[in-house]
Amino acid sequence: MSSTIWSVDEHLADILDAVKPLEPIELQLPDAQGCVLVEDVVVRIALPPFDNSSMDGYAVRVADVTGASEEFPSVLTVVGDVAAGSDGLPDGGKVGPGQAARIMTGAPLPEGAEAVVPVEWTDGGTGEGPAATMRAHRDAPEGASGEVRVYRAAAARAHVRAAGSDVKPGDLALAAGSVVGPPQIGLLAAIGRATVKVRPRPRVVVVSTGSELVQPGEELTGGQIYDSNSFALTAAARDAGAISYRVGAVTDDAETLRATIEDQLIRADLVVTTGGVSVGAYDVVKEALSSAGDEDEPGSGIDFRTLAMQPGKPQGFGTIGPEHTPLLALPGNPVSAYVSFELFVRPAIRALMGLEEVHRPTVRAALTTTEALSSPAGKRQFLRGTYDEASGTVVPVGGSGSHLIAALARADALIVVPEDVTSMEPGTETEVVLLR
Repeated sequence: MSSTIWSVDEHLADILDAVKPLEPIELQLPDAQGCVLVEDVVVRIALPPFDNSSMDGYAVRVADVTGASEEFPSVLTVVGDVAAGSDGLPDGGKVGPGQAARIMTGAPLPEGAEAVVPVEWTDGGTGEGPAATMRAHRDAPEGASGEVRVYRAAAARAHVRAAGSDVKPGDLALAAGSVVGPPQIGLLAAIGRATVKVRPRPRVVVVSTGSELVQPGEELTGGQIYDSNSFALTAAARDAGAISYRVGAVTDDAETLRATIEDQLIRADLVVTTGGVSVGAYDVVKEALSSAGDEDEPGSGIDFRTLAMQPGKPQGFGTIGPEHTPLLALPGNPVSAYVSFELFVRPAIRALMGLEEVHRPTVRAALTTTEALSSPAGKRQFLRGTYDEASGTVVPVGGSGSHLIAALARADALIVVPEDVTSMEPGTETEVVLLR
């Protein structure tokens, strides 16, 4: 274990220096969700690929509906239907003078037509006054032939989506570095891309340790508590963008823990342990992993450190296994574990993903409290709080104890008390890390 006292910034810098973005792979669109693109995606087809109608109605020539009104409607001959998915009027037909074609939303504008009049501007081919909706083809055979009365004029290109009005061939659809979310997947599919080259979501294995831990749903006996850390940190890893795997609590046995971690390496890009890293007689993580390095690999192994922070003073970091998989060892107290995750593990996950911005957003906010907050000299303290964006204030939630998980559940921010501050008065402006 290092005898040096590390600062928060030094520990984080060491982690980010060692954690490199994952190698890119080609993934199908559904599997690429949440991943980061590693190449520009250029449009190969126009979107939309053809002029099409934005309304259910009638495709017309502008001259034929000029001056149309309810008192003096334009009466046009209906020459057929144009449905979405068709390539125009049957048999290559055209809309000529005095003619119209029934057209559905998304259907291609037939040759000869210059605009679309919504069905509500017509009688729908029924001769019964303004229509409320387009009747189905099977229910309105007269709608695909016969006559339609148009009660309003339409300008050229009215209700027509022009080919390429969204994107054109050669346009940049998505830039490298973009995160592939639902809208991006929709765009990629719309331009015909079935796969994209991305950095995959990191696989994070979370292992909690402690013989006192019992899984939720089981009965507690004397001296036992429920394992909350593995659930919270697995969820936090998923929230950060990872594919996360939870390993149930491992008892305080070094050989068992070492074997468990080695078994998990096959599915891990990052391992997170919680508990067993301080100076107690049963600190199993330290015992199991202090000698886990590769003698032939400089810098490998897990280094256990003391950080100038509260909560979360004991930390471990290094690499393990044949692939030199990064491992972060966090404290066991729930608040310490979660704060440590936010400060160190979340940035590591985001770095593995290849994201440029790996940190939670921070703001400056005025402290709202009835009395001054104390903080140990030389340590950076992270207090739980609730942030009010409208007023630019932050209110502490609960105390500073590292076991107060109920207060953590109510918090949406971390109040940062710098190392050189031992007392923070009400109204003091300080840095706040936003957790939501």
